[in-house]
Amino acid sequence: MKIPFFSKKEEVLSPKEEGRIQLIDIMSPSLVEVSQNNIKIGDIMSKTYFVFSFPRYLTTGWMSPIINTNLPMDISFHIHPADSATMLKKLRRKATEIQASLSEREEKGLIRDPSLEIAHHDLEELRDKIQSAQERMFHLSLYVTVFGSNEKELRKAETEIRSVLESRLIYLKPALHQQKDGFICSSPYGINSLMVSNAMNTAPLSSIFPFVSFDLNSGEGILYGINRHNSSLVLFDRFSLPNANACIFAVSGSGKSYAVKLEILRYLMLGVDVIVVDPENEYKFLSDAVGGSFFNMSLSSPNFLNAFDLPQPGEDESIEAVLRSNIINLVGLMRLMLGGITPEEDGIVDRALNETYAAKDITPESDPSLWGKELPFPIMSDFEDILLTMEGAESLVRRLQKFTKGAYSNFFNNQSNVSVDNRLIVFGTRDMEDELRPMALFTVLRYIWNTITSVHKKRLLVIDEAWWLMKNEDSASFLFGTVKRARKYWLGVTTITQDVNDFMKSSYGQPIITNSSLILLLKQSTATIDTVQNAFKLTDEEKLLLLESPIGEGIFFAGTKHALIRVIASYTEDQIITTSPEEVEKIKREKRYE
Repeated sequence: MKIPFFSKKEEVLSPKEEGRIQLIDIMSPSLVEVSQNNIKIGDIMSKTYFVFSFPRYLTTGWMSPIINTNLPMDISFHIHPADSATMLKKLRRKATEIQASLSEREEKGLIRDPSLEIAHHDLEELRDKIQSAQERMFHLSLYVTVFGSNEKELRKAETEIRSVLESRLIYLKPALHQQKDGFICSSPYGINSLMVSNAMNTAPLSSIFPFVSFDLNSGEGILYGINRHNSSLVLFDRFSLPNANACIFAVSGSGKSYAVKLEILRYLMLGVDVIVVDPENEYKFLSDAVGGSFFNMSLSSPNFLNAFDLPQPGEDESIEAVLRSNIINLVGLMRLMLGGITPEEDGIVDRALNETYAAKDITPESDPSLWGKELPFPIMSDFEDILLTMEGAESLVRRLQKFTKGAYSNFFNNQSNVSVDNRLIVFGTRDMEDELRPMALFTVLRYIWNTITSVHKKRLLVIDEAWWLMKNEDSASFLFGTVKRARKYWLGVTTITQDVNDFMKSSYGQPIITNSSLILLLKQSTATIDTVQNAFKLTDEEKLLLLESPIGEGIFFAGTKHALIRVIASYTEDQIITTSPEEVEKIKREKRYE
C-alpha cells in the first residue's frame, strides 16, 4: 500500500498559492509504503516487534543494554491496571487446574513434575500477596520499532536486540501484516492498537524502568569525583581492574591536569609510587609540596640519563633476554636520532650495539650485579668508537657526532646521575628543544622502564601530552609496549593528550585505548569530537555533553561501566594541585608573607 504525500514546493514558492499550504504538508515524508514486514517512510525503513513472553524472574535494569545501544529505535510500554477480583478468579482457576494435575499424577504413581510444583507454589504465593494488597496485577505491552536505511540494517538491528533479550529469556516477534498498527503503538500517541499484553504483578513490573544510573563505587581505592547521575561518590581502585592503565582526552583548560594531579596526590597517600613525564613543568609545584624529586631535562640541565643503562634481570628473565630487548629499543632510538636508517645500516647498528656492550665486558655471561659499578655502562661516544671500526658506517658516524661531540652531546653522552629513590619523580621536558623532544621523551621513558622492571612495586606512570610520542612509529611502538606489559610489573600507565587526532592517526592509538581500563573524557573541541565519538562509541547525547562540559566535568569509564563525573577536591588539595596561574601566584605570595 502506497500513500503519497506531496510537499508542493512549487506552491510554497508561488505568491498566488500563499496561505493554502499547511505545515503538515511540509513536514510529511514524500512517501509512506506499508508492507507485511516493514514500513518505508521516505528513505528510512522501520520494523516493529512485540514481546510475547517474559521469564519467571526479571532482574533490575534488564532494559539498560537495549536502551544504551547505538541503534536508532523507539520503545514503548503500555501498562494497564487489571481488576484484582477478576485476576484472583483466574488465578484460583489456574491453581485448581495445576492441583488437579498434581493429584492425578500422584494417583497414577508417576514421578513428581518440578515445573508443576513450582508453578503451583508461585500461584499460591501471588494469590496471597494480591489478597493482602501487597501486590497488584497489570497488563504490560512492550513494543520496539527499529529503523534503518535498508532491510539489511533492519536484520542487523533485529539480531542485536534478539541476542540481548533472548539471553534473558525474553522473546519477541515481528508484527507481521500489522506494521502500521505496530508503528502507532510505539509512537507517542498512547494508543495500543495491537493489544498484545502479558499479565504481570508489581515486583517484576518495577524492573522494567529503563533508566538506571551506574554506581561507580567499588568500596576501595580513591575518590575520583561525584557521579552526576545520582550524586553518589565515584570511588575506585584502578589496580582492581583487569589492567591499571588509563587514558585522558581533553582540550587545554578543561581540567585534565587538575584531575591527574588529584589522582596522584590521593594515590601517594595510599603508598603508591608515581613517576611523571611532564612536558610543561606543570607538576613541579606538586612535587615541591609533597617532597618529591623534580628533574629538568634539557641541553643545559645538570641532570643526565644514559640511553645505554640496563635494568637488573627479573626472576623469570635471562641476562641474554634483557640485553636483546634493550638493544632492540636502542635501535629504535637510533632511528629517531639519525633521521631514519636503511636496512643495511639497521644491521650495522645492531651489531655495533652488541660490540659496544661487549667492549665493557657486559655480555650474557657477565654478572648483572656488577653492571653500572665494576662494569660501567657504555655511553654514546663508546658506540661511536665501535662504529668507526666498521665498514659502511661512515654516514652513521657523521650523523651521530652531533650527539657525541656537537650541541646535543651534553644530554646524550653522559652517565646517568638521576636518583629515583623517591615516592614522586617528575621529569620535566618543557625546556627541551622541539627537535629533540621525541628522542628525549623516548630516552626518559626507557630509563623509567628500566627502573620499573628492576624493582617491582605498585606504581603509576603518567605521560602528559602523549601525542608527542605518537608522532613517530618507534616511540609510539615503545609506548604501546609499555602499556601492554605494565600489568606484569604492577604498573598503571596514564596517557594524557589534548590532540586526539594526532594520537589516533598512529596505528598504536586505538590499541593503547583498548588496553586501558580507565578512561576520562573531559571537554572536547568540535574538530576532534567525531574522532572521540567513534573511538569510544559515544551516543549523540554524550557527544553534545562533551562539547559543552564545564571545567572538571566529563564522562568516566571504569571497565564496562561509565557515568558522568564532576572532579572535586578539598581546599588543601586545591592549594597543592591548582594549575591556574592566578591561584599559583597568590599561593606563592602568601608563602612569602608567612
